[in-house]
Amino acid sequence: MNFEHISVLLNECIESLNIKKNGIYVDGTMGGAGHSSHIAKALDNTGRLICIDQDINAIKTGKERLASFTNVTFVHNNFSNINDIYKELNLQGIDGVLLDLGVSSHQLDEGYRGFSYMQDAPLDMRMDIRKELSAYTVVNTYKKEDLARIIIEYGEEKWAKRIAEFIEAERKIKPIETTFELVSVIKKAIPKGARIDGPHPAKRTFQAIRIEVNNELGILKDTIINMANILNPNGRLAIITFHSLEDRIVKNTFKELENPCICPRDLPICACGRKPLGKVITRKPILPTEKELEENHRSRSAKLRVFERK
Repeated sequence: MNFEHISVLLNECIESLNIKKNGIYVDGTMGGAGHSSHIAKALDNTGRLICIDQDINAIKTGKERLASFTNVTFVHNNFSNINDIYKELNLQGIDGVLLDLGVSSHQLDEGYRGFSYMQDAPLDMRMDIRKELSAYTVVNTYKKEDLARIIIEYGEEKWAKRIAEFIEAERKIKPIETTFELVSVIKKAIPKGARIDGPHPAKRTFQAIRIEVNNELGILKDTIINMANILNPNGRLAIITFHSLEDRIVKNTFKELENPCICPRDLPICACGRKPLGKVITRKPILPTEKELEENHRSRSAKLRVFERK
């Protein structure tokens, strides 16, 4: 299967991981193995790379593209299960973790997956096809109020309530089964004048449903904490986000790891006993260069933040 994906912020990620040749590294979102291949190249025979992905197509592609490396382990799982993976592989500390939270180009381009509002396909959006919850279930069974909440919170769509109302009205006639059917409903819900400027009218709603289907935000904070806790001293956690909700969680969680104290500010000394786990390397996120933006339009909203264990 042709699994094409242009790695976002590639050089910045490799530099931020500060790779040691004999270190142990985790690519928690392997995708097309672009970042993974460069991490593997930076290791010698005593180093190790753990490649995790919940998409079985990514695992198959990764095994093909990284076949020349003997120190790579592939794990078909969700990166949120890092503690279980850590124990199963009998690891004793990790020197770096990379997470690319974007949907891969492959998942968008393979129409049958139902991620894209530009291609007609059955409503699915599952990154892991073993999971039961799909976009079809969300669109056709969630209460109108829950749909509106999801589209507001995860899509930051100001027409969320109206879109939910139109979805409810449509599914009373017949189930909404395909991406284009959903796009049609969304376009009807958003007034014509509001559709003239800005991104595709379905972009925010599709993003919101995808996040709900894959529980992308629900797992993020705890996963960051778990990953930071298994880093070796000076180990780094690098995370690429693609929308403000993810970036806010990463930014705030990194801050909490750096300064976990919950004592009142006027207290002369810390009484809560919470100790910093490390430091934030990126006070401001690293953004794509103009050159990268020209070469890969999907990088335009990418932000990279890095945390280092003390």
